[in-house]
Amino acid sequence: MNKLIASNRKAHRDYAILEAIECGIELKGSEVKSLRLGKMNLEDSFARIENNEVILYNTHISPYLEASYLNVEPKRPRRLLLRKNQIRKLFGQVVQRGFTLVPLKAYFSDRGFAKIELALCRGKKFYDRREDMKRRETELEMRRAIKSRRGK
Repeated sequence: MNKLIASNRKAHRDYAILEAIECGIELKGSEVKSLRLGKMNLEDSFARIENNEVILYNTHISPYLEASYLNVEPKRPRRLLLRKNQIRKLFGQVVQRGFTLVPLKAYFSDRGFAKIELALCRGKKFYDRREDMKRRETELEMRRAIKSRRGK
């Protein structure tokens, strides 16, 4: 059973998600304790591939109050842990097709390791978002109609 730390709800609205990959994250000791308290924000965060490494940017992990001098900068770049062949595959997708790497959620695995679900995404246009909103509204209306018919 995975314990959810944080999720990026904006990612589902702003991006069309093509593929998701589970990866580890390199953290300092006080950051792990802060994550156990759920002090993480994935909004506006993204990943880039630099020097054959995947780096996560703009992820805010609040400082752990009891750590005193061992705290690190809350929005520092953090390395994501992936295999070389996974990084090569992602690099090809990002460079050739112009996709974006966006974290969807952060959680602790069954073994207690902090994990990030990283998604390969394409940005949605404004009209795509509008179509999604219309589709959700029609589905909601259909459910309401079915529910009201069953009630009679």
